[in-house]
Amino acid sequence: MTTTEPDSSRIASWRLLARNPVTLVSAVVLVVVAVVAVTADWIAPYGINDVNVPNALAAPSGSHWFGTDELGRDVLSRVLVAVQASMRIAVISVALAAVVGVAVGVVAGYRGGWLDTVLMRVVDVMFAFPVLLLALAVVAILGPGVTTTILAIGIVYTPIFARVARASTLGVRTEPYVSASRALGTGDLYILRRHILPNIAGPLIVQTSLSLAFAILSEAALSFLGLGIQPPEPSLGRMIFDSQGFVTMAWWMAVFPGAAIFLIVLAFNLFGDGLRDVLDPKQRTTVEARRRER
Repeated sequence: MTTTEPDSSRIASWRLLARNPVTLVSAVVLVVVAVVAVTADWIAPYGINDVNVPNALAAPSGSHWFGTDELGRDVLSRVLVAVQASMRIAVISVALAAVVGVAVGVVAGYRGGWLDTVLMRVVDVMFAFPVLLLALAVVAILGPGVTTTILAIGIVYTPIFARVARASTLGVRTEPYVSASRALGTGDLYILRRHILPNIAGPLIVQTSLSLAFAILSEAALSFLGLGIQPPEPSLGRMIFDSQGFVTMAWWMAVFPGAAIFLIVLAFNLFGDGLRDVLDPKQRTTVEARRRER
Protein backbone atom coordinates (compact mmCIF):
# COMPACT_ATOMS: atom_id res chain seq x y z
CA MET A 1 0.00 0.00 0.00
CA THR A 2 2.80 2.38 0.87
CA THR A 3 4.59 1.68 -2.41
CA THR A 4 1.57 2.07 -4.67
CA GLU A 5 0.24 5.28 -3.13
CA PRO A 6 3.31 7.41 -3.98
CA ASP A 7 3.37 5.92 -7.48
CA SER A 8 -0.31 6.66 -8.08
CA SER A 9 0.09 10.17 -6.68
CA ARG A 10 3.07 10.75 -8.93
CA ILE A 11 1.16 9.51 -11.98
CA ALA A 12 -1.79 11.74 -11.11
CA SER A 13 0.57 14.72 -10.81
CA TRP A 14 2.07 14.08 -14.22
CA ARG A 15 -1.40 13.71 -15.73
CA LEU A 16 -2.44 17.01 -14.21
CA LEU A 17 0.68 18.63 -15.62
CA ALA A 18 0.08 17.14 -19.07
CA ARG A 19 -3.50 18.44 -19.16
CA ASN A 20 -2.31 22.03 -18.99
CA PRO A 21 -1.63 23.14 -22.59
CA VAL A 22 0.30 26.24 -21.49
CA THR A 23 2.65 24.13 -19.42
CA LEU A 24 3.10 21.66 -22.27
CA VAL A 25 3.94 24.41 -24.75
CA SER A 26 6.41 25.99 -22.33
CA ALA A 27 8.01 22.59 -21.74
CA VAL A 28 8.43 22.08 -25.48
CA VAL A 29 10.01 25.53 -25.79
CA LEU A 30 12.43 24.71 -22.97
CA VAL A 31 13.35 21.41 -24.60
CA VAL A 32 14.13 23.27 -27.83
CA VAL A 33 16.19 25.80 -25.85
CA ALA A 34 18.08 22.96 -24.16
CA VAL A 35 18.83 21.35 -27.53
CA VAL A 36 20.05 24.68 -28.87
CA ALA A 37 22.21 25.20 -25.78
CA VAL A 38 23.87 21.82 -26.32
CA THR A 39 24.26 21.91 -30.10
CA ALA A 40 24.67 25.64 -30.87
CA ASP A 41 28.28 25.28 -31.98
CA TRP A 42 27.27 22.67 -34.57
CA ILE A 43 23.97 24.06 -35.85
CA ALA A 44 25.11 27.68 -36.24
CA PRO A 45 25.27 28.26 -40.01
CA TYR A 46 28.17 30.74 -39.80
CA GLY A 47 31.02 31.54 -37.48
CA ILE A 48 30.02 33.97 -34.76
CA ASN A 49 32.89 36.32 -35.64
CA ASP A 50 32.95 35.89 -39.42
CA VAL A 51 33.15 39.55 -40.54
CA ASN A 52 31.72 40.46 -43.96
CA VAL A 53 31.60 44.24 -44.13
CA PRO A 54 30.19 44.46 -47.69
CA ASN A 55 27.19 42.46 -46.44
CA ALA A 56 26.69 44.55 -43.29
CA LEU A 57 23.15 45.33 -42.08
CA ALA A 58 21.61 42.92 -44.60
CA ALA A 59 17.92 42.26 -43.98
CA PRO A 60 16.70 38.75 -43.11
CA SER A 61 16.88 36.52 -46.18
CA GLY A 62 17.34 32.92 -47.24
CA SER A 63 21.09 33.07 -46.65
CA HIS A 64 20.83 34.98 -43.36
CA TRP A 65 17.52 34.18 -41.66
CA PHE A 66 17.97 36.80 -38.94
CA GLY A 67 19.94 39.24 -41.10
CA THR A 68 23.44 40.55 -40.37
CA ASP A 69 24.84 43.13 -37.97
CA GLU A 70 26.98 46.22 -38.53
CA LEU A 71 30.03 44.06 -39.30
CA GLY A 72 28.22 41.61 -41.56
CA ARG A 73 28.13 38.85 -38.94
CA ASP A 74 25.21 36.43 -39.05
CA VAL A 75 22.71 37.36 -36.33
CA LEU A 76 21.16 33.87 -36.19
CA SER A 77 24.51 32.24 -35.46
CA ARG A 78 25.28 34.78 -32.77
CA VAL A 79 21.83 34.39 -31.17
CA LEU A 80 22.22 30.59 -31.03
CA VAL A 81 25.63 30.78 -29.37
CA ALA A 82 24.44 33.58 -27.06
CA VAL A 83 21.52 31.41 -25.91
CA GLN A 84 24.04 28.66 -25.18
CA ALA A 85 26.15 31.04 -23.09
CA SER A 86 23.13 32.46 -21.24
CA MET A 87 21.80 29.00 -20.39
CA ARG A 88 25.21 27.83 -19.20
CA ILE A 89 25.57 30.82 -16.89
CA ALA A 90 21.98 30.53 -15.64
CA VAL A 91 22.19 26.81 -14.88
CA ILE A 92 25.54 27.00 -13.10
CA SER A 93 24.68 30.12 -11.10
CA VAL A 94 21.26 28.81 -10.03
CA ALA A 95 22.79 25.44 -9.11
CA LEU A 96 25.32 27.29 -6.96
CA ALA A 97 22.59 29.36 -5.34
CA ALA A 98 20.44 26.27 -4.74
CA VAL A 99 23.21 24.25 -3.10
CA VAL A 100 24.32 27.04 -0.76
CA GLY A 101 20.85 28.46 -0.13
CA VAL A 102 19.21 25.09 0.58
CA ALA A 103 22.04 24.13 2.93
CA VAL A 104 21.66 27.39 4.87
CA GLY A 105 17.86 27.26 4.91
CA VAL A 106 17.62 23.62 5.96
CA VAL A 107 20.17 24.01 8.74
CA ALA A 108 18.49 27.17 10.00
CA GLY A 109 15.00 25.70 9.89
CA TYR A 110 15.97 22.34 11.39
CA ARG A 111 18.25 23.53 14.18
CA GLY A 112 16.41 26.73 15.08
CA GLY A 113 17.56 28.83 18.01
CA TRP A 114 20.42 31.30 17.75
CA LEU A 115 21.79 29.65 14.61
CA ASP A 116 18.50 30.25 12.80
CA THR A 117 18.48 33.87 13.96
CA VAL A 118 22.04 34.58 12.82
CA LEU A 119 21.69 32.90 9.44
CA MET A 120 18.35 34.52 8.65
CA ARG A 121 19.59 37.98 9.64
CA VAL A 122 22.43 37.58 7.13
CA VAL A 123 19.87 36.53 4.53
CA ASP A 124 17.70 39.55 5.39
CA VAL A 125 20.67 41.88 4.91
CA MET A 126 21.28 40.42 1.45
CA PHE A 127 17.57 40.82 0.66
CA ALA A 128 17.78 44.52 1.55
CA PHE A 129 19.72 45.20 -1.66
CA PRO A 130 18.00 45.19 -5.06
CA VAL A 131 18.96 42.13 -7.10
CA LEU A 132 20.66 43.95 -9.96
CA LEU A 133 22.39 46.41 -7.62
CA LEU A 134 23.90 43.57 -5.57
CA ALA A 135 25.04 41.80 -8.74
CA LEU A 136 26.60 45.02 -10.02
CA ALA A 137 28.45 45.46 -6.73
CA VAL A 138 29.90 41.93 -6.92
CA VAL A 139 30.97 42.40 -10.55
CA ALA A 140 32.43 45.82 -9.80
CA ILE A 141 34.57 44.35 -7.02
CA LEU A 142 35.73 41.21 -8.86
CA GLY A 143 35.77 42.55 -12.43
CA PRO A 144 33.66 41.62 -15.47
CA GLY A 145 33.69 38.17 -17.03
CA VAL A 146 31.82 34.88 -17.22
CA THR A 147 33.08 33.50 -13.90
CA THR A 148 32.27 36.72 -12.09
CA THR A 149 28.80 36.83 -13.65
CA ILE A 150 28.10 33.28 -12.46
CA LEU A 151 29.31 34.12 -8.97
CA ALA A 152 27.33 37.37 -8.84
CA ILE A 153 24.05 35.77 -9.92
CA GLY A 154 24.65 32.84 -7.59
CA ILE A 155 25.17 35.16 -4.62
CA VAL A 156 22.10 37.21 -5.51
CA TYR A 157 19.72 34.23 -5.62
CA THR A 158 21.13 32.30 -2.66
CA PRO A 159 18.89 34.12 -0.11
CA ILE A 160 15.77 33.18 -2.08
CA PHE A 161 16.56 29.47 -1.86
CA ALA A 162 17.50 29.87 1.79
CA ARG A 163 14.12 31.37 2.66
CA VAL A 164 12.15 28.79 0.67
CA ALA A 165 14.13 25.91 2.19
CA ARG A 166 13.79 27.28 5.73
CA ALA A 167 10.03 27.85 5.45
CA SER A 168 9.49 24.34 4.07
CA THR A 169 11.76 22.79 6.70
CA LEU A 170 9.88 24.50 9.53
CA GLY A 171 6.70 22.83 8.29
CA VAL A 172 8.23 19.38 7.89
CA ARG A 173 10.33 19.12 11.07
CA THR A 174 7.21 19.02 13.26
CA GLU A 175 5.65 16.10 11.36
CA PRO A 176 5.07 12.91 13.39
CA TYR A 177 7.40 10.78 11.28
CA VAL A 178 10.28 13.19 11.95
CA SER A 179 9.55 13.21 15.68
CA ALA A 180 9.35 9.40 15.69
CA SER A 181 12.64 9.10 13.83
CA ARG A 182 14.31 11.49 16.27
CA ALA A 183 12.87 9.56 19.24
CA LEU A 184 14.44 6.38 17.91
CA GLY A 185 17.84 8.03 18.10
CA THR A 186 18.30 8.55 14.37
CA GLY A 187 21.09 10.97 13.48
CA ASP A 188 20.36 14.44 12.15
CA LEU A 189 22.06 13.80 8.82
CA TYR A 190 19.89 10.75 8.19
CA ILE A 191 16.73 12.67 9.11
CA LEU A 192 17.70 15.52 6.80
CA ARG A 193 18.50 13.18 3.93
CA ARG A 194 15.62 10.77 4.43
CA HIS A 195 12.74 12.93 5.66
CA ILE A 196 13.42 16.66 5.28
CA LEU A 197 14.94 17.06 1.82
CA PRO A 198 12.52 14.74 -0.06
CA ASN A 199 9.52 16.53 1.45
CA ILE A 200 10.71 20.04 0.63
CA ALA A 201 11.79 19.19 -2.92
CA GLY A 202 8.54 20.45 -4.50
CA PRO A 203 8.85 24.14 -3.60
CA LEU A 204 12.58 24.05 -4.39
CA ILE A 205 11.95 22.65 -7.88
CA VAL A 206 9.43 25.41 -8.57
CA GLN A 207 11.83 28.04 -7.25
CA THR A 208 14.61 26.65 -9.45
CA SER A 209 12.48 27.08 -12.57
CA LEU A 210 11.58 30.65 -11.65
CA SER A 211 15.16 31.50 -10.67
CA LEU A 212 16.45 30.28 -14.03
CA ALA A 213 14.18 32.82 -15.72
CA PHE A 214 15.45 35.68 -13.56
CA ALA A 215 19.04 34.48 -13.98
CA ILE A 216 18.65 34.81 -17.76
CA LEU A 217 17.39 38.37 -17.27
CA SER A 218 20.20 39.20 -14.84
CA GLU A 219 22.86 37.91 -17.21
CA ALA A 220 21.35 39.89 -20.09
CA ALA A 221 21.26 43.04 -17.94
CA LEU A 222 24.89 42.66 -16.86
CA SER A 223 26.00 42.01 -20.44
CA PHE A 224 23.99 45.00 -21.65
CA LEU A 225 25.92 47.15 -19.19
CA GLY A 226 29.22 45.65 -20.37
CA LEU A 227 29.84 43.76 -17.13
CA GLY A 228 28.83 40.26 -18.18
CA ILE A 229 30.05 38.17 -21.10
CA GLN A 230 32.84 40.03 -22.83
CA PRO A 231 33.36 40.37 -26.62
CA PRO A 232 34.09 38.71 -28.95
CA GLU A 233 31.86 36.03 -27.37
CA PRO A 234 28.26 37.00 -28.17
CA SER A 235 25.61 37.57 -25.51
CA LEU A 236 21.97 38.51 -25.89
CA GLY A 237 22.25 41.60 -23.70
CA ARG A 238 25.36 42.84 -25.48
CA MET A 239 23.74 42.31 -28.89
CA ILE A 240 20.83 44.51 -27.83
CA PHE A 241 23.27 47.15 -26.59
CA ASP A 242 25.21 47.09 -29.88
CA SER A 243 21.98 47.48 -31.87
CA GLN A 244 21.01 50.82 -30.30
CA GLY A 245 22.58 52.90 -33.05
CA PHE A 246 20.99 50.83 -35.83
CA VAL A 247 17.41 50.32 -34.65
CA THR A 248 15.85 52.48 -37.37
CA MET A 249 17.81 50.89 -40.23
CA ALA A 250 18.30 47.31 -38.92
CA TRP A 251 15.47 46.38 -36.55
CA TRP A 252 16.44 42.70 -36.64
CA MET A 253 19.62 43.36 -34.64
CA ALA A 254 17.53 44.12 -31.55
CA VAL A 255 14.32 42.19 -32.19
CA PHE A 256 15.74 38.67 -32.46
CA PRO A 257 17.99 38.76 -29.36
CA GLY A 258 15.15 40.41 -27.44
CA ALA A 259 12.68 37.80 -28.66
CA ALA A 260 15.04 35.03 -27.51
CA ILE A 261 15.20 36.51 -24.00
CA PHE A 262 11.43 36.98 -23.94
CA LEU A 263 10.62 33.42 -25.03
CA ILE A 264 13.08 31.75 -22.65
CA VAL A 265 12.02 33.80 -19.62
CA LEU A 266 8.31 33.38 -20.40
CA ALA A 267 8.71 29.62 -20.87
CA PHE A 268 10.52 29.22 -17.55
CA ASN A 269 7.89 31.27 -15.72
CA LEU A 270 4.94 29.42 -17.24
CA PHE A 271 6.58 26.06 -16.62
CA GLY A 272 7.25 27.07 -13.02
CA ASP A 273 3.58 28.01 -12.58
CA GLY A 274 2.57 24.63 -13.97
CA LEU A 275 4.92 22.85 -11.59
CA ARG A 276 3.49 24.83 -8.67
CA ASP A 277 -0.01 23.66 -9.56
CA VAL A 278 1.21 20.05 -9.44
CA LEU A 279 3.71 20.06 -6.57
CA ASP A 280 1.82 22.35 -4.17
CA PRO A 281 -1.02 20.33 -2.58
CA LYS A 282 -3.19 23.42 -2.03
CA GLN A 283 -2.75 24.61 -5.60
CA ARG A 284 -3.30 21.09 -6.93
CA THR A 285 -6.57 20.77 -5.02
CA THR A 286 -7.76 24.10 -6.41
CA VAL A 287 -6.83 23.19 -9.99
CA GLU A 288 -8.52 19.78 -9.75
CA ALA A 289 -11.68 21.39 -8.35
CA ARG A 290 -11.77 23.87 -11.23
CA ARG A 291 -11.38 21.10 -13.77
CA ARG A 292 -14.25 19.13 -12.20
CA GLU A 293 -16.48 22.20 -12.37
CA ARG A 294 -15.80 22.47 -16.09
